[in-house]
Amino acid sequence: MTGSPRPTRVLYLVVCAAPPAQAVGELVELLQEQDRTVCVIATPRAAGWIDGAALAEQTGYPVRHDYKQPGTPETLPLADAILVVPATFNTINKWVAGVSDTFALGLMNEAIGLKLPITVVPYVKSSLAAHPTFERNLRTLGEWGVIVLPNEVIRMKSAEYSFDWRRVVDALHNEQAAE
Repeated sequence: MTGSPRPTRVLYLVVCAAPPAQAVGELVELLQEQDRTVCVIATPRAAGWIDGAALAEQTGYPVRHDYKQPGTPETLPLADAILVVPATFNTINKWVAGVSDTFALGLMNEAIGLKLPITVVPYVKSSLAAHPTFERNLRTLGEWGVIVLPNEVIRMKSAEYSFDWRRVVDALHNEQAAE
């Protein structure tokens, strides 16, 4: 007996608690138009910012924000790539320090070891982005092979809560073309 075929081009979309999280369904739609299977992983704080039920319906997979219990079957296919957007100050700094105290960070740390393609899109206010540790940690991620987009690249200047997801999709497309 054979199981279901493994979806191709599986992307784990790690969502942190920042304003773009509330509109991440728009990004999921654009990624799906690129024939990607998208699985949403939320940080614990972001889980309260997103509509998990709507995203689960949109993706066909449950939104995960915590580790599964022992003996519980896996609900997500294996990832081919990871996208972290919006990536917050706290998450980026904990990630570089190797902290795995959330499901999202655990996946991100494993992805480094597995050498999965990872793209990170920081979304950090300017006073935190200027912190020397943050700048150093973004450079470290780049040294590890992570594609790091500029801070707040998704913010459109015309509206406070309108986000330019196309830049993220283009970066993923360019990364895939380079492989």
